[in-house]
Amino acid sequence: MKKFLALVAVVALVAFAAPAFAANPFMDVPMNSWAYDAISQLSAVGVVSGYPDGTFKGNQPMTRYEMASIVARALAVVDMNKASKQDVEMLKKLVVEFKDELDALGVQVDELDSRVAVLEENLGGWKIKGGFRFDTSMSDKEGGEAGAVYKASDVTTWNDTDMSLARARFHFYKTVNDNVSFYGRLDGEGATWARYRMDVVLPYDIDMRVGKFCWDWESDRYWVSGAGSWQTDSILSDVTLYGYHFTKDFSMGTAKVLISRTDSATSADTEYMLYGIDFELNFTEQMGVQLAYVDKNYEEGEDVGTWWIAPKFDFGNGMAVTGAFYQQDTNNDPTLWKAIFKVDQDVTGFSSFWLEYASVEAGFEYNDGAFGLITNPEDCEAADPTFTDADVDILQIMGIQQWNDKWDTWFRYANYDSDNGNSLDNITFGVDYLYADSVKFQLVYDYVDDDFGVADDSLIHFRTAVYW
Repeated sequence: MKKFLALVAVVALVAFAAPAFAANPFMDVPMNSWAYDAISQLSAVGVVSGYPDGTFKGNQPMTRYEMASIVARALAVVDMNKASKQDVEMLKKLVVEFKDELDALGVQVDELDSRVAVLEENLGGWKIKGGFRFDTSMSDKEGGEAGAVYKASDVTTWNDTDMSLARARFHFYKTVNDNVSFYGRLDGEGATWARYRMDVVLPYDIDMRVGKFCWDWESDRYWVSGAGSWQTDSILSDVTLYGYHFTKDFSMGTAKVLISRTDSATSADTEYMLYGIDFELNFTEQMGVQLAYVDKNYEEGEDVGTWWIAPKFDFGNGMAVTGAFYQQDTNNDPTLWKAIFKVDQDVTGFSSFWLEYASVEAGFEYNDGAFGLITNPEDCEAADPTFTDADVDILQIMGIQQWNDKWDTWFRYANYDSDNGNSLDNITFGVDYLYADSVKFQLVYDYVDDDFGVADDSLIHFRTAVYW
């Protein structure tokens, strides 16, 4: 087969980010050749290398193995540089054409196919995804009844049963160019914009996020098999904000800066501007630490500044230890500390485990939903602050048992013990069944018991979730 220079020229001119006036290293390709620019650019990015004697030999027949080698190197370059949709289609055809030769050369065609697929997914028009959750909940107590936990005082329904749309979301994605992308999320029956943001790569490889977005600098998350049934373990973050978020990666970790305000608050004394700075340092693959400070400037009321340090250590064998110490600069400078021990199911053979102990001093301000019950409805929504009126110790034990690709079960036990004599226990069991790739059913039993009878309620919760 001839060296199909016309095809090579097209690929070179539109697919690769090579210098426009790259030097030609081949002595047998004169500057007045119609293929001079194309071959020069392909050589500059390493797609063609010529022969040891410094010639290209463009008129000599090319073997399929030589062409397959060019295809493999072309794909490696495209993996680093954006390509148009047309270029991606051309490369896919080349991979199919030279599959046998690529196999013989030891090139993993499946891996190349997946890389091309990733490129293709991020190019072109809009991508739209969605999710739907419908919940049926049966609680022991009616709204307003003594000891009711799961229903507000103004909510009463026949037979203590609620059936409602828990979530309806449409996600919109658009890659504008190499440095700009957009994400938006429509929520609820009224289709309101719950999120909208632009991600922009600035000079010096600084990533800027601007718009209405979820902010979470405390990364301890414990999700149930993709259903998102549990809250994050965040104390201050995991809230929706309007503003700017900057991220810069460096050799030992990541630096972040936040300039923002709250999404929505119930009153003027809960509205605030929020400023923050965060450093996440990785000393080794197993050991690192987070150092952060955030400052809340309230519209009304006293400002609150919080700093924290959060070390982490991953043993590398399915076990890890993390923790955090927080201090606030309010009246009595209250503190909060927590320690978490995690074990993967691969270690125990039957269940993962999350063991957490936390201690909160009176007056510490955290976000509504932190350390909350399993039935908290949403993640990254709460903005209103909550204050502890007593010292509280919290113990949580959680675990997931992944039986196969379809079934998993999970549990949670939490105990809240305050120094004013109040103690509360929360016990949860759940089972998930993946009916199809996009359909999941979930059944949950949740129980709350307060020693003083203020809260004593149980809940059976059934969820149908659809994702696409």
